[in-house]
Amino acid sequence: MKLAVTAQGIDLDSAIDPRFGRCQYFVIIDPDTEEFEAIANQSLTTSGGAGIQSAQFLADRKVDAVITGNVGPNAARALQGAGIEVYTMTSGTVREAVKAYKEGKLSTVSGATVGPHFGMGSGAK
Repeated sequence: MKLAVTAQGIDLDSAIDPRFGRCQYFVIIDPDTEEFEAIANQSLTTSGGAGIQSAQFLADRKVDAVITGNVGPNAARALQGAGIEVYTMTSGTVREAVKAYKEGKLSTVSGATVGPHFGMGSGAK
């Protein structure tokens, strides 16, 4: 099982990035072993389509689920089409997100949680 968490940094103690398509990093982790890799989001600075590109990136890496603060409509459709479950958590660290996921404390979302272009020019630094 592979779980991706949108993050502001490259380790398990990094804060969750509230943006999906324009998050700074994806931390891809096996929730059972806690082995992980952090990958800079190549879609962060694209002029458009960041959510779709990020969803495709996770699908290519065979991710089963993602935890993020928010997801826009295009990303939500792309993730759903790829069979990737979306869980939301608006604050905390990657480690806390994985713990909440393992304890069944997160709810899935089936659509967008924000409007289009939510992450453009905003979010944590």
